[in-house]
Amino acid sequence: MSSDRHRPGEPPQDPRLPPGRFAEDLVGLDPDDPEAQAFAAHLDRVERPSPGFTVEGYLAGVGDFADSANRAAGLRRAAAVAVVALILVGVLYTVWNALGFVLATFL
Repeated sequence: MSSDRHRPGEPPQDPRLPPGRFAEDLVGLDPDDPEAQAFAAHLDRVERPSPGFTVEGYLAGVGDFADSANRAAGLRRAAAVAVVALILVGVLYTVWNALGFVLATFL
């Protein structure tokens, strides 16, 4: 096969450019460099269209938050853990109150 393969619907790429969706953004970077690959992955996450105000969109946002929290270190990771802990405390408080209300109603 030729070196100028491309996806259907996309124009063929210049063979001097790095392959992929972000070829113009990665000019001059080594495509095998882990930092360049991480940068391309970051660009993909930033430019990925997500459905707004749907369950799938919210779950994708939670997944992105979890991925970011797993990559973080130091104070950012501690802040992510604190946010998750506060959310869980709020959920537990709400469930406890709802359970108390249900039990008080039926007993």
